[in-house]
Amino acid sequence: MADRNPDDTNYPPFETEDLRSNLTKFLIQEFDDPITGKPRAIGGFKWGVYAFFDYDGEPIYVGQTKEKVSTRIRRHLTNQRTDAVAMSVLDPFEVYEVEVWPLPQFQKTGATDPDAKAHLDALEDLVYQEAIAGSTFKAVLNEKDPPAPTMVITKPPSLRFRLVSDDVHKIRSHPDFRIARRALIISRLAQVISERKVQGGLRRVLVTQAKRLQWLTERRYIALGGASSVETEDDENN
Repeated sequence: MADRNPDDTNYPPFETEDLRSNLTKFLIQEFDDPITGKPRAIGGFKWGVYAFFDYDGEPIYVGQTKEKVSTRIRRHLTNQRTDAVAMSVLDPFEVYEVEVWPLPQFQKTGATDPDAKAHLDALEDLVYQEAIAGSTFKAVLNEKDPPAPTMVITKPPSLRFRLVSDDVHKIRSHPDFRIARRALIISRLAQVISERKVQGGLRRVLVTQAKRLQWLTERRYIALGGASSVETEDDENN
């Protein structure tokens, strides 16, 4: 990213610009297309499943697309046009890596094709179940479970990519920053729940986020000395 005056308001905030830049780099990464025999930009695949991971490598969200990988992921990470972001289910600030499993065999298939949709649903469920199994909390932040699979498939090759530069990593990876950010998101999510008639899935997300916050805060507390770091009243008076 070229050097620029940080006071120049003609540019978006540094961290926003950094995410957009790295997201663009990911979406143009070449990925072998076995159907054409030629590489294709990962963002150019129409059908596929994707997963987001946080700074601990923890899976936090799994989704599918049959419109275009680039369109769907950009919508999640760069604007408020998805329920997951608008309702504070998914916080783009927590996303460190993305992984995509494209389905090149359906590149020219319409979005309503039942066979392609069944394959996509089965792949999403497979990635979703593996994400939960590999999660410290045995949960991800999806508000809804994927459709029940109607077929058995083999997971195709994927591409995983880091979306955060070293400069942004220095800012966001600090545990106190992450604790504060996660507490903010929990507050926003709790407010949404208090103001609307919501389904159980959104409350499940709130429970999962609370567990993730507790895990972060407890780990930070222990790292700084735990009980031995707590002062007594006598210490304060001296």
